[in-house]
Amino acid sequence: MRLFVASGIFHPEPGGPATYLHRLLPELQARGHKVRLLTFGDAPAEGYPYPVTRIPRRFLPLRFAHYARAARPLAQWSDLIFANSLGLPLIALPRRPRVLKVVGDLAWERAVNRGWVPPTEDIDAFQTRRYDRRVMLLKRQRSREVRRADAVIVPSEYLRKMVIGWGAPPERVTVIYNALSPDAAASTRSQAETRVALRLPPGPLLLTVARLTAWKGVDTLLRALARVPDVRLLIAGDGPEEARLRALADTLDLGERAQFLGRVDRATLAGYFRAADYTALYSGYEGLPHVLLESLLSGTPVIASDKGGNPEVVRHDENGLLVRYPDEDALVAALERAFSGETRARLAAGSNAGLERFRWAAMVEQTVALLEKAGER
Repeated sequence: MRLFVASGIFHPEPGGPATYLHRLLPELQARGHKVRLLTFGDAPAEGYPYPVTRIPRRFLPLRFAHYARAARPLAQWSDLIFANSLGLPLIALPRRPRVLKVVGDLAWERAVNRGWVPPTEDIDAFQTRRYDRRVMLLKRQRSREVRRADAVIVPSEYLRKMVIGWGAPPERVTVIYNALSPDAAASTRSQAETRVALRLPPGPLLLTVARLTAWKGVDTLLRALARVPDVRLLIAGDGPEEARLRALADTLDLGERAQFLGRVDRATLAGYFRAADYTALYSGYEGLPHVLLESLLSGTPVIASDKGGNPEVVRHDENGLLVRYPDEDALVAALERAFSGETRARLAAGSNAGLERFRWAAMVEQTVALLEKAGER
């Protein structure tokens, strides 16, 4: 089968969709399928075992026009179109079966990023509320995309329900869980050895790994930290909220108890997962959080909001703690409990609970089967 893969980002850019495709496409080739990829970006297109076309990120209307033009011959060549994101300019293409992967609500993200709705707008409430015509247009556009797709892949039951709510036929929406990296493995170093290697002091240690946006809840985490003495927080990631969060940490007089690491490469991040007592992810929205999977694989339990796909990963009081969102008092209580008695040791012992659902081989087989079925159709 000839696969035209359309994406917004791709290796070597950071982000789940880019990493997902970079690892998945060789698996498709190994099964005899031919692949051609179209993406935005300025990195070199050479060095991959399949043709890659990159559309430079210039003035928005111009780059969308270039993307749409480049997509037409690729669609003509293909037997199936695999769109790895909502909102790509795949217009006026020859009719081909189309599989769409949805990892979030693009309408909500764009409305928040453009300031059309408040950054604190709850994504679940967003699904049914009415807004001005700009936001409603975004909502109609993503609904039209999922209705037109022959199949939709989502990484959680939470997102499946959301996408069906947009109007996608339920029989076309399939959950294929995100998977741990095929080369991921639990570290053989102890927690104490890892802390020494990273020059981290002893004592209660939290880690949060997130793009610093309003809905990731890092501000609530900082305020809760100020109420729990002695615990230190490492913040891995960057983003548009970084300056505001640094200022908040200063206002709360957290000093060295809140350390901003910036963007951290994957190899180093694996060490931080191992060194921490817990990984915290107190976000208002997650499709299926890979951060929590990586933490649990490293043997480190998690503290997460009870939102989005988090409850599909976290087994409360078995491999971590689920916390009501948004509720600063509940988060403070969870942190106090997490660092009391034998709680950490007990939760760490259960960190592998349920991880078999997120095996790389299972994700690949399910994805290949769905694409082949859609191509036959």
